[in-house]
Amino acid sequence: MQAINGKILIVDDDPIQRRLLQEAVVKFGYRFKTAENGAEAVRIMTGPEASEIDLIILDMVMPELDGLGVLQRLRGDRIATPVIVQTAHGGIDTVVSVMNAGAQDFAVKPVAPERLNVSIRNLLKTSALEDEITRFRKQASGTLTFADIITHSPAMERVINLGKRAAASNIPILIEGESGVGKEMIASAIQGSSDRKSKPLVTVNCGAIPENLVESILFGHEKGAFTGAVDKHVGKFQEAHGGTLFLDEVGELPQEVQVKLLRAIQEGEIDPIGARRPVKVDFRLISATNRRLIDQVKDGAFREDLYYRLNVFPIWIPPLRDRREDIPALTRHFLARFAAEERKPQVAGVSADTLAMLQAYHWPGNIRQLENAVFRAVVLCDGAQLTAHDFPQVAAAVDQPAVPSPASGSAPAGFAGIAEAPVPAAVPSASVLARPLDPAAHPAPRAGFEQAAPFGFMRNLDQDGHVRKLADIEEELIRTAINHYSGRMTEVAKRLGIGRSTLYRKLKEYGLEEGGEDAAA
Repeated sequence: MQAINGKILIVDDDPIQRRLLQEAVVKFGYRFKTAENGAEAVRIMTGPEASEIDLIILDMVMPELDGLGVLQRLRGDRIATPVIVQTAHGGIDTVVSVMNAGAQDFAVKPVAPERLNVSIRNLLKTSALEDEITRFRKQASGTLTFADIITHSPAMERVINLGKRAAASNIPILIEGESGVGKEMIASAIQGSSDRKSKPLVTVNCGAIPENLVESILFGHEKGAFTGAVDKHVGKFQEAHGGTLFLDEVGELPQEVQVKLLRAIQEGEIDPIGARRPVKVDFRLISATNRRLIDQVKDGAFREDLYYRLNVFPIWIPPLRDRREDIPALTRHFLARFAAEERKPQVAGVSADTLAMLQAYHWPGNIRQLENAVFRAVVLCDGAQLTAHDFPQVAAAVDQPAVPSPASGSAPAGFAGIAEAPVPAAVPSASVLARPLDPAAHPAPRAGFEQAAPFGFMRNLDQDGHVRKLADIEEELIRTAINHYSGRMTEVAKRLGIGRSTLYRKLKEYGLEEGGEDAAA
């Protein structure tokens, strides 16, 4: 798979010059599109193809509509795509004119390829940083729209089309998808595209609230309602009055709170703890989950009537591995932000082979994992571009040979296959995260059992050749799951097929809990 940093529109009426620029941008690792004159360039940039164009290389002197005219038309239509102007006439008046018209750079023909490459890299980085800043501001002000979401994927286009339709009404929405795919971003875009834009978007992570506080945090309480309630507390539903309430990981809500949530949706009113009468609330409800709620309904962990109230307009967001077209653009945007935050302005791009490697990786942690991997790579990078050496964990995973299937071969003696991925790159760790198994705690096996377990396998036999104890295997599997899912205990419990309370009990049994012996190792 060929990876690319972006797509460049080459506008020049000279076919030889267009061909030279095409060869140059392909060598730099970019895609290209060409336009033979200014009128064609304006048509492209005002049509559906404009979303794919990341930068324009524009000739100054052309028939019909010259470069200056193109710039004036684009900036007049508020099209902010960065532009490099090329001309054979480099007078100071010309430079001033095109820069005032909105060009970001100016080059006199013939321009050296190295100089052009540096200009492209710097402008793409600057553009990405400006987009990131704009996106943060819009999200904070509740005005983020679907146009601000970075995607070139047909799968995500379907998500965006559904989101736009949902935003036009007050219908309850259920967003499903794996952890890290961008569910909150979609919720923000729905809010910013609706008639409730600029109103509060109140986000609640239902899986992060202690069970004894869920009801108080969501619905509020009166002063003196219970021991410790020294003041009146306004709940999240009242905070979201007039705006949108986003319940992330809604499947984690306790059964007794699910009943009150159902009443809030049906009646448009809530009962704060200790209140004498219900409180009317006007809110738009968006829920999200990284697990299948219908399965929880079948298991009796989630109310069926509430499920059908939430699942009126379902939107499923595909994982990053199913929309690899988005990886180059996402990588560039994260790079721009972290290079600015870490004060490393010299890091201005990603090499083409590195992007190919990133697109080959399956990203179990999705966009959140990619973001953290780029953060770590920027910190490690000493050159002008991110390379495979700056993504050591991803590189190691991509280079791993495929795990043999039963049809193609069997695992080495003493190993059982588990389809696990490597530890996600550069994810901030809490103290509860398991570390890779300590070799000192697992002495080298005797001859005949000395080989290390291949990636994706667990050892069945101990160093004496006997079957290992179930408890030892269970402990190792829990460690692997915690590492693999970056300490996201809800996801760990889900993948292990156990409840969160059971998982925490087992962590305590094996000394893996926060503050335990193993956690301090």
